[in-house]
Amino acid sequence: MSSFIVEAFREKIFDFYRQKGRIYPWRQTHDRYGVMVSEIMLQQTQADRVAPRFTQWMQRFPDVESLAGASLREVLQLWSGLGYNGRGQRLHRAAAIIVEQHGGKVPAEPAILITLPGIGAYTSCSIPVFADNRDIAAVDTNIRRVLIHELQLPETINHRNLKDVAEDVLPRGRSRDWHNALMDFGALELTSRKTGIAPLTKQSRFKDSRRWYRGELLRELLAAGELSRQGLEERYTGCPYEIGTIVDALVGEGLVEEYGDSGLLRIAGDKGAAPDFA
Repeated sequence: MSSFIVEAFREKIFDFYRQKGRIYPWRQTHDRYGVMVSEIMLQQTQADRVAPRFTQWMQRFPDVESLAGASLREVLQLWSGLGYNGRGQRLHRAAAIIVEQHGGKVPAEPAILITLPGIGAYTSCSIPVFADNRDIAAVDTNIRRVLIHELQLPETINHRNLKDVAEDVLPRGRSRDWHNALMDFGALELTSRKTGIAPLTKQSRFKDSRRWYRGELLRELLAAGELSRQGLEERYTGCPYEIGTIVDALVGEGLVEEYGDSGLLRIAGDKGAAPDFA
């Protein structure tokens, strides 16, 4: 790829960012913990939905230690509404590991970050990019679409080759701004509808999905403190899925625990008391 093409591409993206770059609370911090929280929240959840919840979260859990010391109930209660509650649970577990194994400091190296719960290949790179301005490429759905369209790459390009391209066009020393600019260009200007470039994975309809019922069951338990299997099955007689298998999955993932002879359910680690919403 010629240097002329690369420079023209960079200027186009940065020019858009100067004019229309979005402002979010996580872009105002370089704290690695805050960045980690925002990056996990932003997995599969729109930024505008994340913004108010991120602010609430950082007020309640301002550092790794406060999150690690919280109960799962507190974590899930604050996470409610973001979807994919397992992400909140994994963030909670990651905080505990960071306190126990890393002295309460979020690691800077992708190779270490990727070993933590809830952090995959993209997030292990995006955290050092946004927290430390690290000159490494992080390619999410929006950035993938921008690179393919603007650089006229085949839509079938594999991730490894696409990441090599992303590394080649990355302006050294400006990684944080560059990735924010690419994301905003993809989200606001070069949408999937406009380009026809489909994401690698497509989210299915949420309402009445298995994931929707999982969230509903967790909300019921957060509100009630404890419920029986039978009570949940009677409450969700119209559910197209077997409630018992959904409950089993929640138990298996450590989100819910079953105790007593009567099959009572509660949030894992809970004592069964109803939450204080004050």
